[in-house]
Amino acid sequence: MENKILSSTEKNTIKKPKWLKVKLPTGENYKKVRSLVDEHKLHTICESGSCPNMGECWGEGTATFMILGNICTRSCGFCAVKTGKPLEVDAFEPGRVARSVKLMGVKHAVITSVDRDDLKDGGAEIWVQTVKAIRHQSPITTLETLIPDFQGKWENLQAIIDIAPEIVSHNLETVKRLTKKVRIQAKYDRSLEVLKRLKQGGMRTKSGIMLGLGESKDEVFETIDDLHQVGVDILTIGQYLQPTLKHLPVQEFISPEIFDEYRVYGLSKGFRFVESGPLVRSSYHAEKHIFAL
Repeated sequence: MENKILSSTEKNTIKKPKWLKVKLPTGENYKKVRSLVDEHKLHTICESGSCPNMGECWGEGTATFMILGNICTRSCGFCAVKTGKPLEVDAFEPGRVARSVKLMGVKHAVITSVDRDDLKDGGAEIWVQTVKAIRHQSPITTLETLIPDFQGKWENLQAIIDIAPEIVSHNLETVKRLTKKVRIQAKYDRSLEVLKRLKQGGMRTKSGIMLGLGESKDEVFETIDDLHQVGVDILTIGQYLQPTLKHLPVQEFISPEIFDEYRVYGLSKGFRFVESGPLVRSSYHAEKHIFAL
């Protein structure tokens, strides 16, 4: 069945189904992570991106750290992260992130960032310094880096390949037809090229897409095929949730059964691991993904 496009009236009245309910953040581990984030003035995509799994992940003592500040130079239609003119790069940020990873005893750390199109290197040097700092303070911790496209400046991407995180992730986010609307300054084919070059550089790669933005099932299958063709190892598929009224509206809530269908299809194509479900986000259960490889 094709995903139907809702009228403006339906968009305003559509309600979240029961499978999207999440528990409120509670527990001692959640409080511990909350305290560390506040004390070390860290930015997490858990907060900035309004992730529905924050309570679960923080309750388990894990978090996805966001570097290069919390103001993005891009204005994607789906993302809750602030957009505008970023502050100056903080040279001490890598050390603070590494210290917190050590204090938390994280075995597998996920690092992401805002887009910094204002910087010549797109923030690549801070990426490198953050990976080095974590490895210095927590040498047994494995790393996943969820990186931007660096505007297709491949020398900046090469800096990530050279530092060789255990997993390098770059999200395609949506199907080709909707990319210009959903990821205003990004390009579908450029993101595929990023993933292709990472694989050619010997990286284990990961990418994710959101559903419920008006895509058809055929377009989802085509996107899965495109990601497999460039050698992506791990695929995540989740439900888009509108963070504020200023962002793109949800066109449809996809049922768990359809997510299962996409998971089975992805595995049949040869992906090493497929995480597919309404509450899945790119860093959800990330610790499982490293073991899958």
